[in-house]
Formats: sequence, structure tokens, C-alpha cells
Amino acid sequence: MNYALIIAGGSGNRMGQDIPKQFINVYDKPVLIYTLESFQRHPLVEAIEVVCLEGWHDVLQAYANQFNITKLKSIVSGGNSAQESIRNGVFALEGRLADDDIVIIHDGIRPLVDDTVLTDVIKKAQQYGNGVTSLPYNEQIFIVNPDDPATTKQYIPRETLRRVSTPQAYQFKRLDEAYHEAFEKGIGIYGSSYTNTMMVELGEKLYFAAGSDKNIKLTTKDDLEMFKGYLKMDKDTWLK
Repeated sequence: MNYALIIAGGSGNRMGQDIPKQFINVYDKPVLIYTLESFQRHPLVEAIEVVCLEGWHDVLQAYANQFNITKLKSIVSGGNSAQESIRNGVFALEGRLADDDIVIIHDGIRPLVDDTVLTDVIKKAQQYGNGVTSLPYNEQIFIVNPDDPATTKQYIPRETLRRVSTPQAYQFKRLDEAYHEAFEKGIGIYGSSYTNTMMVELGEKLYFAAGSDKNIKLTTKDDLEMFKGYLKMDKDTWLK
């Protein structure tokens, strides 16, 4: 089974709105529903669990009913951080998934996940045990000079770097074991840590999968305007 775990437990303070950003309506549809529709229509995804902000479960279920998100099987409360929210979602799948089932973790505020990206992430995880969407860097990366922060004397060859975000997929047994170990030992769970960085800190080798520049994360109002632009641009080709 390929089970999508959608993380929508944040409050989205940087968006500066009165409601969580995952529930902001864009053209009469919440951002989170755009995300869920990508997984709903994908033939390799069989079920969806959403980690949701406390107090918004009923709202989410009502929207899922309205927009026919029939693959939504459960809603779990989020934690105080991204890693706590993912952990809650993973632990809620215990007893329901087989060891080699695939869990696809994705940010609820990345509503433009491409079908080909999702397919490649799943297939990489089935083949290697994990798969993380990635893109090369197209800009030069320079290191700040610690003696003079306004200058630099060193750069990192961009060919050696990859940008990694979500979706990312893992075989359930290793994912579940990793979250138990990480929270027991305090490894890879603080600050901006996410599943991919935690896995590396626990000694796991990650496998790159396809990525897309359209897979933007809606953090600010400018991101929201960019999302609207993508919807208008692609309306004739992919938006139902």
C-alpha cells in the first residue's frame, strides 16, 4: 500500500492571516484541498492521512466531503513542531500498515505537487527503501567570510548540491523505527529538522527522486500570489 501522510498542523503566522494558511481559500477552494486533490487523483496513492491543526479536524472533514476526497481515511492532531506532527502521523499508522508499505510525506501547503514527481518518489522508495524529491541548484553558492561578513572568499560548486523538499517517501518499518529512535535519543528532531535530515543524522542513505520548480511552499503572501499565477497559467492544461 502507498499511504500519503499530509502535514497540515501549522498555524502559518508568517502569512499574516486570521486563519491557518492551509485553509485560506484560493478561487473558492482551500489550499489544503488543492494538495489533497493531487493525491486523490494519483493512481499509485491508495489512502491519505492528514495531520491537522487541533480544532480544525471537523472543518477539514467537511471540505474533504465537499470536494470528494474519498481517499482520506484519518485525521490526526499535530504537535508543537513539524517533527512532532510527522511523528504523530507515523505513530498513528502503527498496526495499519505492513513493513514494506510506502508512506509519502508531503507538506499540506505545497499544493502544486506534480504527478510525475509523485510517481518517481514512490517508485524510488519501492526500489531503494526511500525517495526524496530534489532539484539541482541553478545559482552560485558562496560562503560568508567569518572575518568580514560583507565579503566572501569561498564557494561551493553547485554541481555538488541538491535542494530537497517534499514529497518524500519511505518504507513504513524503517520510518516508524526511525521516529521512535529519534525521539528517544533526541536526534534530528529540533529546529528546522524534517524527516529527510533526521534520516541522514540516523545514518540513512537517501535516494534522489525527480523534482519540480512549481512545487512551491506557501509561506508568505507573495507565495500565495505566485500560486494564483500558476493556477491561471495552467488552467487549460491540468486544473479540473
